[in-house]
Amino acid sequence: MRMLLCELNRIHSHLIFLGTAALELGAVSMFWYCFRERELIMDLYEMVTGQRMHTRYFQIGGLAEDIPEGFYPQCREFVEWMPHALNDYRTLLDRNKIWLERTKGVGLLSADDAIALGQTGPILRASGVDWDLRRDQPYLAYANVDFQVPVYPEGDVYARYRVRVDEMRESTRIVDQCLRRLERLKGQPWITDDRKVVLPPREELHTSMESLIHHFKIVTEGFRVPEGEVYVPIESPRGEQGCYLVSDGGPKPWRVHFRAPSFVALEATATCTHDALVADLIAIVGSLDAVMGDTDR
Repeated sequence: MRMLLCELNRIHSHLIFLGTAALELGAVSMFWYCFRERELIMDLYEMVTGQRMHTRYFQIGGLAEDIPEGFYPQCREFVEWMPHALNDYRTLLDRNKIWLERTKGVGLLSADDAIALGQTGPILRASGVDWDLRRDQPYLAYANVDFQVPVYPEGDVYARYRVRVDEMRESTRIVDQCLRRLERLKGQPWITDDRKVVLPPREELHTSMESLIHHFKIVTEGFRVPEGEVYVPIESPRGEQGCYLVSDGGPKPWRVHFRAPSFVALEATATCTHDALVADLIAIVGSLDAVMGDTDR
């Protein structure tokens, strides 16, 4: 379920990129089409988590709550509809002369420059570098699903657009595979039973002194992590999202640092805009898909 929601989030992120990037270049209709599908994803988030983002739904040990029954048919409808929507996007843009003139051969970033600048995700793959953490350093259940990693060698705005559209199609395939497996696992636990890291069920607090003690300890102190340090990256929609964590053996981290892909993407701006027209800046910066909240962390 975590992987399914991560892939829905990838589609959601790329939809915002495509809708806003196309809008900035004059393709107004694309904005409304992309946000139509975005709302479908937001509805799924809200059904599962009670809110339009799933920040609290993931937690140590599993999920905050069980998956609601109505999620499965609604998610199935989305999976069946999304490939048609992607075909519509390609039809609208791939034959659009203005779109092609504003994106092809614009904002060039070579593979060597992309690597030197620390680029990851769609920007790196649009420069011809075949690297995706989901496949090359699998986490969650990515090793158990079938998907392709889109790679284009041109390194221009158009290639970055193509990578993201193809990724949405692959993410839809991953969501479909996750959904099929989840439907076979209905009724299984959604969170670990380890009382030292997750809160005991509320009904146990009235009958079990041990559960009450565990609840009190977690709420007031948290749980202790062995002394040491670790860096864990994931393949976020914009590239490598990493977390560096240092523990001194206590219940609170001694140091936490996040690697934000948007911050790194902005460093490619100068290289991509070399010898470009001022009018091309909108297309180039939009193709880097940096979000200021992510940049600032």
